[in-house]
Amino acid sequence: MRSIRANIIRFVSKQMFKRISPDSDVNAVRETFVKASSGRRIASGVATRDAKIADVDCLWLIPEGCEDAPILYYLHGGAYIMGSPTTHRQLVSYIARSAKMRALLPDYSLGPEKPFPAGLEDCLAVYREMLLSGQDASRITIGGDSAGGGMTMAVLLSLRDAGHQLPDSAVLLSPWLDLTGSGESAKTRAGIDPWFRPDEMVHAARMYRPEGDLEDPLVSPVFGDMTGLPPIYVQVGDEEILLSDSTRLRDKVEAAGGELTLDIWPEMWHVFQFFVRQMPESIRAVRDIAIFLKRRFGIFPAE
Repeated sequence: MRSIRANIIRFVSKQMFKRISPDSDVNAVRETFVKASSGRRIASGVATRDAKIADVDCLWLIPEGCEDAPILYYLHGGAYIMGSPTTHRQLVSYIARSAKMRALLPDYSLGPEKPFPAGLEDCLAVYREMLLSGQDASRITIGGDSAGGGMTMAVLLSLRDAGHQLPDSAVLLSPWLDLTGSGESAKTRAGIDPWFRPDEMVHAARMYRPEGDLEDPLVSPVFGDMTGLPPIYVQVGDEEILLSDSTRLRDKVEAAGGELTLDIWPEMWHVFQFFVRQMPESIRAVRDIAIFLKRRFGIFPAE
């Protein structure tokens, strides 16, 4: 059963998303997202540091005592058309502090001004520059939410195909992996998802890739070859139309001989972890992410 706080947040956020339609001005949508994220304080004891890596503006989040800790390379969500390190720094700061890791968030290019593959190229460039600067890939986890989860998988597929060192693992929160909207849950969850409607997702997809095949694995990773990938941890809500993006990814990774742990959260919606300071379900989800990361890097206690 959802907590009282979760019920309130679900209701309030649903009203906000009702005001957004496929023909909404992208700048107005971005402003709404920024306003919804404003005032979200980062976790105590976490320092911020701006950086420019591979000519991409980035934000470091460094918990106290974690200057040399493993890195969470986090790619923010926002349907590939909005969001930034600023909108996501609260959530990532809590993950970083709980996992005792430092986090790096790139401010990658967004559509429609800079459509695919500009954002992917930014994320790849930052990762490669980290390795060139001496960072060890075995001490890096890549992760992201929603479109950032899809971008995470696109980065992994690109690195693997190019023969580059892959990060140790990946963490995906409600990943958007199928921009064609062909998943089963686009129909079965359409009536209960409090935020999204299938037609809106297709519209956003075309703002990210105006032309070309949306089944391209670097755009919709669920259609890609999943061999040779590192262990992946996924959290997704049972009420979201993107649910089957995650279940199909699990099936493909397992069929390819890989390792994927999927946690489906009952009665939860898209990237519910975003409300980490406001509801207990989000706090527990962040704890579980941290447990996965601590176990990957031998950080104890792991629970």
